[in-house]
Amino acid sequence: MFKGFRLEYVDLGEVTLRVRHGGTGSPVVLLHGHPRTHTTWHQVALRLAEHHTTVMPDLRGYGRSSLPPDEPGHRQSSKRAMAHDVVRLMAHLGHERFAVVGHDRGSLVAFRTAMDHSERVSHLVVMDGLPVIEHLERTDAGFAQAWWHWWFMGQTDKPAERVICADPEAWYRTPAPQIMGEGNHADLWAALRDPDVVHGMCEDYRAGLRADRDDDAADRVAGRQVQCPALLLESAHDDLDIHGDPAAIWQPWLARPLQHRVIDSGHHQAEEAPDAVADALLEFVRETG
Repeated sequence: MFKGFRLEYVDLGEVTLRVRHGGTGSPVVLLHGHPRTHTTWHQVALRLAEHHTTVMPDLRGYGRSSLPPDEPGHRQSSKRAMAHDVVRLMAHLGHERFAVVGHDRGSLVAFRTAMDHSERVSHLVVMDGLPVIEHLERTDAGFAQAWWHWWFMGQTDKPAERVICADPEAWYRTPAPQIMGEGNHADLWAALRDPDVVHGMCEDYRAGLRADRDDDAADRVAGRQVQCPALLLESAHDDLDIHGDPAAIWQPWLARPLQHRVIDSGHHQAEEAPDAVADALLEFVRETG
């Protein structure tokens, strides 16, 4: 699945990240979303590695990466903490400046990395994601109905972990192995059946409703913006436009004009349209490098 790539477990002190990396050229880090692991990128990575050093970690709390003990406000699972992981990981691998690509929850980490570490990030790509605060401030009945898992996984009085772990196969529905790729499917399901991973994913959503929202709000008050070139990849058959034009929502957060491309796929772009995603990434980094 990852011919020519190296698999490592990198101890960053607070967490240990499982990471796969390979290729040569300017570095690009790929950040998966919920509930995937880094193996979701397996087809995209082979294309990117022909031109770029390609790095794919499991986010803290996901896959086979660890998660620190819970903190007040769920700060241990904040996107700020995950962004710090990305910067330390890339430094460990010898990369001081890099492009960052994130899908779904990973797009929030990519955004936070570009905001908090502008000197380290050369390009930002967000796939099917918006700043958390933009979702929360636009919440209405339609959003609550369509994205109800945010509130289910984000509450703490009746923890979602007990429900999910009681029957993971009923909770998570995935494509068949021949569609996802045998290795990717197996890796994902090993994670979904792990109670520690389920807890880590719930903590991600809890941080989103609290710490991440607070961080976005503070940035907006301070007038902070992403300084590097940015690209939005939007799935044609998903609902990122539930609040209206996602490109228009993104633009105030960016110091430069946003590039925007629609990918003919459902939500999991890297699995459903890997060539289109790879082409978009290669073109964006080349033209804005």
